[in-house]
Amino acid sequence: MTDQSSNAMWGGRFAAGPDAIMEAINASIGFDKRLAPQDIAGSRAHAAMLAATGILRDSDAAAIREGLLTVLSEIEAGSFPFRTDLEDIHMNVEARLKELIGDPAGRLHTARSRNDQVSTDFRLWVRDQCDAAVDGLRALIGALLVQAEAGADWVMPGFTHLQTAQPVTWGHHMMAYVEMFGRDMGRFRDARARMNESPLGAAALAGTSFPIDRHMTATALGFDRPAANSLDAVSDRDFALEFLSAASICAVHLSRFAEELVIWSSAQFRFVTLSDRFSTGSSIMPQKKNPDAAELIRAKIGRILGATVALFTVMKGLPLAYSKDMQEDKEQVFDAADSLMLSLAAMDGMVRDMTANRGALETAAASGFSTATDLADWLVRVLDLPFREAHHVTGTLVAMAERKGCDLPELTLAEMQGIHAGITADVFEVLGVQNSVASRTSYGGTAPDQVRAQVARWKEKLG
Repeated sequence: MTDQSSNAMWGGRFAAGPDAIMEAINASIGFDKRLAPQDIAGSRAHAAMLAATGILRDSDAAAIREGLLTVLSEIEAGSFPFRTDLEDIHMNVEARLKELIGDPAGRLHTARSRNDQVSTDFRLWVRDQCDAAVDGLRALIGALLVQAEAGADWVMPGFTHLQTAQPVTWGHHMMAYVEMFGRDMGRFRDARARMNESPLGAAALAGTSFPIDRHMTATALGFDRPAANSLDAVSDRDFALEFLSAASICAVHLSRFAEELVIWSSAQFRFVTLSDRFSTGSSIMPQKKNPDAAELIRAKIGRILGATVALFTVMKGLPLAYSKDMQEDKEQVFDAADSLMLSLAAMDGMVRDMTANRGALETAAASGFSTATDLADWLVRVLDLPFREAHHVTGTLVAMAERKGCDLPELTLAEMQGIHAGITADVFEVLGVQNSVASRTSYGGTAPDQVRAQVARWKEKLG
């Protein structure tokens, strides 16, 4: 039950104290204690501003500053006595501050509310997560660039509908994910830039009559500017929604790559070998090596997208300004951020450790009539056939090869000329998979030189 001293901190209306059910539903300290560093940073900036503007005596500001540092050291040491009856991280910190320094602690809350305080804390935390996501993506892209450069001229099948389509290079396939994760970096950076406005000083919803300096606190906390509207400042959770949206798209990319690693590492493909550090054995089948890390990454999108949908649902019907519903914002974001960072770290590790099986890749690239498009292009380019006719001739030759149980390069020239008399021996130059990938020299194509150029561009971009 709530004791009398804690009740006094938030008014006489609840002097009798909430019952156990109300305490349980109202308390957020179980999860928002994670905001302690941000809460203390915001309080330190606020106290310094109150002193600079003459609202708070310098002696009180000094006591508050030292007391907050003590509180932070206790939290970091794991000795801080978190209490559910004090509801949240803000009240826990303030109560402990009062125990440490006495009456000056009560002056810290001058010209602010828990509404702008929690919005500031949460925004600082999400901003840090954007930075962490960018760092994680940068590391993963670096690992992919190593793979791409090493296999810039290693041929493998390119797929559509998971059917062999055309030969590509291993490096080209790796660079496709570099582009995806590069866009993810851009989304997190964009989100960070948009959220970098300080709510502190908006107070409960209308601002304050005290002569505060919101630009000072914004600068102290690394914000670009104060939020321009006090109502919006305390009720906005766009920054969390945008972080979750970016995280969801990134998790989709991670899941797609994880799916390919699951397929590629199977006995049927053998395109890659994953290290033992990111695989497990079967409890009953000794021959198996399971790509558990990839499978778990593939599943994390469920949690991250679920968090995104949950917070959108919480926010979609809330009138301005603050409502207690917003207490349900943090657990979702905390869990999504944890899931994303773990997934990025695991994928980075897998990519760095995995070995591409060049022989298996090349064998697969040469099967499934993967150079049929090259043959059709040759008929257009050399024999000047309309593409539709070239498509028909190529399809007839593919059907012939299927009946014979061979691939296109294994057909004889006479057999090909039986379908179209104009075909010459030069056609065999385009039917090899190496020649095929080397010919795809258009910007962004799979030719090894193009892959190396894109690797160089990304290395320069990452610095």
